Amino acid sequence: MLFEKPENNVSAKREEEILKYWEKENIFKKSMSNREGAKKFVFFEGPPTANGTPHPGHVLTKAMKDLIPRYKTMCGYHVGRKAGWDTHGLPVELEVEKQLGIESKQDIEKYGIENFIKKCRESVFKYEAQWRAMVTRGGFWIDMDDPYITCTNNYIESIWWILGQFWKENMLYEGHKVVPYCPRCGTALSSHEVAQGYKEVEDPSVYVRFALKDQANTSFLVWTTTPWTLISNVALAVGKDIDYVKVKLNDEFMILAKARLEVLKGEGEVVETFKGEQLVGLDYQQLYPFVKPDKKAHYVISGDFVSTEDGSGIVHIAPAFGEDDYRVGKENDLPVIQPVGLDGKFRDEVEPWKGQFVKAADPAIIKDLKQSGKLFASAKIKHTYPFCWRCDSPLLYYARHSWFIRTTAFKEEVLRNNDLINWFPGHIKEGRFLNFLENMIDWAISRDRYWGTPLPIWICKDCNHHHLVDSIANLKELGRNVPDDIELHKPYVDQLELSCPKCKGMMKRVPEVIDCWFDSGAMHTAQWHYPFENKDVFAENFPADFICEAVDQTRGWFYSLLVTSTFLHKAPPYKNVVVLGLICDKNGVKMSKSKGNVLDCMSLFDKYGADAVRWSLYSGTAPWNTRRFYEEAIAESQKRYLGTLQNVYSFFVLYANIEKFDQKQSAMPVSERSEIDRWIISRYNHTVDEVKKAMDRYEVVWATGHMEKFVDDLSNWYVRRSRRRFWSSEKSNDQRSAFITLYEVLTGMARLTAPFTPFIAEDIYRNLVARVDASAPESVHLTDFPVANIELIDEELERKMDFVMKVVQLGRAARNEANLKVRQPLAEMKVVVADEFERNTLKDMEHLLQEELNLKSICPITDSASLIKYVAKPNFRMLGQGPLKGMIPQIKAHLDGVDGSEVKRQLDNGGYEFTLDGKPVSLKAEEVDLQALASDDYAVQTEGKLSIALNKLLSRELVLEGLARELVNKIQFMRKELCFDIIDRIKVAYEVIDSDQKTDIDDAINQFGGYIAQETLAKSIDAGTGSTEWNINGIRVKLGITKEPSA
Repeated sequence: MLFEKPENNVSAKREEEILKYWEKENIFKKSMSNREGAKKFVFFEGPPTANGTPHPGHVLTKAMKDLIPRYKTMCGYHVGRKAGWDTHGLPVELEVEKQLGIESKQDIEKYGIENFIKKCRESVFKYEAQWRAMVTRGGFWIDMDDPYITCTNNYIESIWWILGQFWKENMLYEGHKVVPYCPRCGTALSSHEVAQGYKEVEDPSVYVRFALKDQANTSFLVWTTTPWTLISNVALAVGKDIDYVKVKLNDEFMILAKARLEVLKGEGEVVETFKGEQLVGLDYQQLYPFVKPDKKAHYVISGDFVSTEDGSGIVHIAPAFGEDDYRVGKENDLPVIQPVGLDGKFRDEVEPWKGQFVKAADPAIIKDLKQSGKLFASAKIKHTYPFCWRCDSPLLYYARHSWFIRTTAFKEEVLRNNDLINWFPGHIKEGRFLNFLENMIDWAISRDRYWGTPLPIWICKDCNHHHLVDSIANLKELGRNVPDDIELHKPYVDQLELSCPKCKGMMKRVPEVIDCWFDSGAMHTAQWHYPFENKDVFAENFPADFICEAVDQTRGWFYSLLVTSTFLHKAPPYKNVVVLGLICDKNGVKMSKSKGNVLDCMSLFDKYGADAVRWSLYSGTAPWNTRRFYEEAIAESQKRYLGTLQNVYSFFVLYANIEKFDQKQSAMPVSERSEIDRWIISRYNHTVDEVKKAMDRYEVVWATGHMEKFVDDLSNWYVRRSRRRFWSSEKSNDQRSAFITLYEVLTGMARLTAPFTPFIAEDIYRNLVARVDASAPESVHLTDFPVANIELIDEELERKMDFVMKVVQLGRAARNEANLKVRQPLAEMKVVVADEFERNTLKDMEHLLQEELNLKSICPITDSASLIKYVAKPNFRMLGQGPLKGMIPQIKAHLDGVDGSEVKRQLDNGGYEFTLDGKPVSLKAEEVDLQALASDDYAVQTEGKLSIALNKLLSRELVLEGLARELVNKIQFMRKELCFDIIDRIKVAYEVIDSDQKTDIDDAINQFGGYIAQETLAKSIDAGTGSTEWNINGIRVKLGITKEPSA
């Protein structure tokens, strides 16, 4: 056997065999070493956390991050594929807390920090086996044997060095600011972390009276959605240029912005109007005197952030719990009242609600305000509120000590570097990402946690000198008790004492660790242990040509990479970034374990194959769109593309083996091949050209769309039209042309589809190329990506074939409408041609159309009037959206009374014009519905300007030929059911059930018996006893077939 017989269907089992082959022969490593010394295409792997199992979102990112490096490798580049693991931070700590059954930092301290750190280290790679299995089974080629790991000493040392560069430039500083704070995790968060956790929630919306000290029965009306912060109020802010009013409402007076009078619902009388600056300095009574301020407080100040878009135009100021509040508090030297502990609960001084979580105390506070007469109105409001991105607890804005990177100092450089990056899709660059960059604030980098890169700042107890340790060597140089095998984590680094370089006093490290997003965001440099080694490797691998992650990373990894690189290297860290959309279930609901709608990816690989899962993720919609991911879609993609390609491949092998095809002996210049062969070769090269253009623009869905269309044309047009050529009883140049053409196209498709569907590509290539050519590369993944031969692209021929295929499509539709099977020959089809090109194409390809539609003749005509009568109706939906909406009844009446064919003629030439009540009216093609009414003798179909008409009248000879073709169909079906080989000769017996109809079958066999015998390999067709009854165009016939002994 020349070629191994492939399976009829795409097989997940076959993929397992290919995986074993890749592993045994080290194909991945060979694909890398093959390109050593070639131009580099640099890829950065965004590091996942391995303490959770992979889900469909990870499969999507892996699929995209595998496709581009595979493609670029086959295009001749050397593409490094270094894997990475993000191992620090809250994700790991919270997982360990769950394992240990603990819920707070106090619990961790009791358990022991060292024990907790050991558990974190163990947890980091808890699911590594599942990740490796997913990566391997999916055919995702990445080097997981030499990854960068953020918790290793080498990586941490590089991070320390990077922090040292910020320190030297005075870009890392200690501050006291209001920061987003998670009371559950007990740590501050950065703005990009906060951006990932917003949810729509329902919160209180209250209007509160703040009584003026020197004006009886007069209050400021103040709005807030955080009643718990009222306990810490120290001032009220107004806009100095905003107009305010005093309103008499029953027995009291209210002061609020004039533009916000609507909150009083039309009640009350305005008795005075003044600018906000006239209110500045007025004193009011403290709302809750639980904490006595240590500075002047409870008076009106001006604030540039006050607006009249909502609320009352007067803002309550609590510097302990708001960024604007804190800033304006500093400007006005206001006290900070902070009766809330780090656990987010009221301290003892807030007697009524001590020990309660602040947001949980809101209802009780509102009740108290109502009872004291201070509450004016209370309702609920839906708005977005930040939650912890890891533990899902509501965040508080909390004034506290933290360490910051002064990102605002080089904001303009960050913006300029963003301009140099190509974003796919482009709107992310100018929209979501740019908006975030324009509003960037200093990066709160420190975390009051345990498992993370320790902030390497030591402080002298004697002279208060601060020193940042930027290397292990520096640590040992100053250290008094640094072991050789020091682990750079808490609690080990906390135990180290350093000698102060200023006064030789004892230095101790600050307790914080750093934001884990800084770890992953510095991988461009730290993955190489730069600058301590690999300086040349770093230089060769910076910046990245390509990165790819989900859309949520715009405020995560994409941001942290850009910020660290801009400061450190004065350049963007990546040139091209593909942003992936979210993965949803069949109903468009975001996948999550809590909703129970997450698919098991390994099960999908085992059931449908990795190629099918991959193709479903590459096709249908652009990578950056939200994608619905469900089993039926995977099954459909398997059938639509892979199944079709597999069928063509199986067909070729079947007949190539029978005919003992030899690709070397069958070589033939393309110019000497049949027209349909030249067409499919042109289509193939055209497709290769389009796919390469699309891939170079990261337009993956355009590439897969072209490939799907080509494979459909290959199977449902080329192979179907050429089928007879492959089983010709006599060897001929036409058969040789067919075989070599399909062989070249299939082997070319193996290379074209290899980056997308690496398994079927390998199967086809190994069988059709490597099996018969010892000099060929052993794997398709060691070959080059195909390059289009532009000289073989015949656009004129493609245009002609495209026209013929459209005619065939309409012809089939006409047959279906008239209930005429394709096996029933028809006398004639008329085609309305628009120009000489279409007329000549019909003439040149008449034989093809005759065979495809089973026709005796084809007649081009220029006017459809003799065949088709058109009725014109208004398109109500389109007209209803435009300026003619009010004239629809008159337009309908007009169209009812005119010749629809004339309307169509004018529309074909640009538009239909007429007058109504003396006014000119012009209708476009989309504003008119044209219904084609055929004559009784013809079945008519129209699409755009193309119309065809099939003659439905059947002569006696046509009826008999139709019966013969039906007999062929049924005999072929019986051959298949009996598992006869395609070369087996047979005998046929037939028996007509109704003797009155026997003449028709006998005449059909007498007249077309040679045709039936040739098609079915029948040596004889005789009246006799049949075994299986069939309906042959309304005639009940029993057929029996027996296999003839081979000679």
